[in-house]
Amino acid sequence: MKRISTRTADRTGWLAAISLSATIVVVAGLRSPAHQAEAAEGRPPIVSPGLATSQQANASLTDSFTDSFHDGTPDFLRLHSAADRQVFRAWFTLLAEYQAVNQENGTLPAEITDCSALLRYAYRESLRAHDAAFIRDAGLEGVAIPASVSAYQYPRTPLKASLFRTIEGDLTPADLNNGTFAQFADAKSLMTFNAYRVGRDMRVARPGDLLFFRQLEQASPFHSMVYIGQSSLDASQSGSPDDETWLVYHTGPIGKSKGEVRRVKLAELIEHPDARWRPLPQNPNFLGVYRWNILKED
Repeated sequence: MKRISTRTADRTGWLAAISLSATIVVVAGLRSPAHQAEAAEGRPPIVSPGLATSQQANASLTDSFTDSFHDGTPDFLRLHSAADRQVFRAWFTLLAEYQAVNQENGTLPAEITDCSALLRYAYRESLRAHDAAFIRDAGLEGVAIPASVSAYQYPRTPLKASLFRTIEGDLTPADLNNGTFAQFADAKSLMTFNAYRVGRDMRVARPGDLLFFRQLEQASPFHSMVYIGQSSLDASQSGSPDDETWLVYHTGPIGKSKGEVRRVKLAELIEHPDARWRPLPQNPNFLGVYRWNILKED
């Protein structure tokens, strides 16, 4: 992805103070009924490490391959409760933003090499049981964290670790073992088979949604960003909510460099000197705001 210049927040001193209370919020001036409904669900509960086993929740998963929305995603992967959807959003945005501000400490997971890898990582890790071992391994000690998703915990699913659909078609029982679902999916597959478009107006975006762009002149034309909304990092530093709205993305390789994860303000992106990267309806390179299939509401 082409370099997008932006000034980054002060990276020191935020880890101990970071709070997810500001994650599920909306941008001043961009409120909509969808945002208000999300906020009405309440904040994700803050818990201590050492979560209960997920065996009971996983026991409720059915072997029947139902697909209520006919989008190729099995219902047993969907997050049917508002609480689970909100917790997923909180973890997804935390994990994505954490990589952007903490990578200089050498803790960026080796698997995150491009924009789709960042999405896969944050998605998968948001569905784990976030116990003491997870928090230690992720370097999140001292960080206020939300509860874990209660429906199931990765990789304990009928698909095991293969969370991402990679082939077009109706859902069938054969999809369990025929390679339709995999651990790897590129940006185009994540957009086409694992998410759905909610619009091309940024006012529909909620924290944890995705922005996709298509730049046909590049070798890898599909690119993605994570919509963070208001930053919990900046709120913890200033002691009050920040009206700025943030996105996170991985640049992909830049020349001989591996690239990096960056944060950019929505306001700056909208005014970007290269119009191809502006998330505006009139930009044909902007494919829109997308939402994970597992977040579709019953």
